Amino acid sequence: MSLPMMAAYDRAITIFAPDGRIYQVEYAFETVRRGWTSLGIKTASTSVIAAEKRKVIPLADEKSVRKIFKVDDHVGATYAGMAGDGRVLLDYATQQSLYYRLLYDEPVSVEYLVKLVCDVKQVYTQHAGVRPFGVAIIFAGVDERGVHLYMTEPSGNYIGYYAVAIGEKGNVVQDFLEKNYKYDLNTRETIKLAIQAITSIVENKPYENFIEVGYVDKETRKFKLLSESEIREYIEELVREGKIKA
Repeated sequence: MSLPMMAAYDRAITIFAPDGRIYQVEYAFETVRRGWTSLGIKTASTSVIAAEKRKVIPLADEKSVRKIFKVDDHVGATYAGMAGDGRVLLDYATQQSLYYRLLYDEPVSVEYLVKLVCDVKQVYTQHAGVRPFGVAIIFAGVDERGVHLYMTEPSGNYIGYYAVAIGEKGNVVQDFLEKNYKYDLNTRETIKLAIQAITSIVENKPYENFIEVGYVDKETRKFKLLSESEIREYIEELVREGKIKA
């Protein structure tokens, strides 16, 4: 399709192009591909998420930048794309999770929470005067059905994964995960794999200042965000094993 003809179909999200595409939604996907890289890994007992942070301004405090969020006691999430869009959707997920607890006196199932977020995303792909959310979110959680890892797309679709990476260098991390992933890894091994994958594309050091890691497992059923000192311990262990360069 020529550029002039394509331009006639990318001005609104309520118009399909003749080839069945909605260009505004595809532009939102491009925003995700330009975002800081995030990943998720699910094994038999654990679901881990990790994300990179960058120091884009010399005097910016990198510790004030958050890429991993605790949505509920049993669910955490990270994103790639527009930070404002991610924050709004994760605030919505937290509110819905609290509302579910208040109404039913039990934690919300992970897939149901993901579906609620995707319902909002989908609505913003079909109304004039709005734009799609330019963010993809990875949810890691545990419920009565086991551990889960889902990635939500700007289109409102969601898919469960064993391992997934999104963002600017997501293809590099995805290749690494495809070569090194094993389903039977224990919690510590899964966290180490996530840290090894995310540090492979982080340029700044010390690594612990520029990455975030969170996990949830079957045993505790609690989502935990690792501290810098805990991440440093994992990194030092990986350095001793020769899997990360000091």
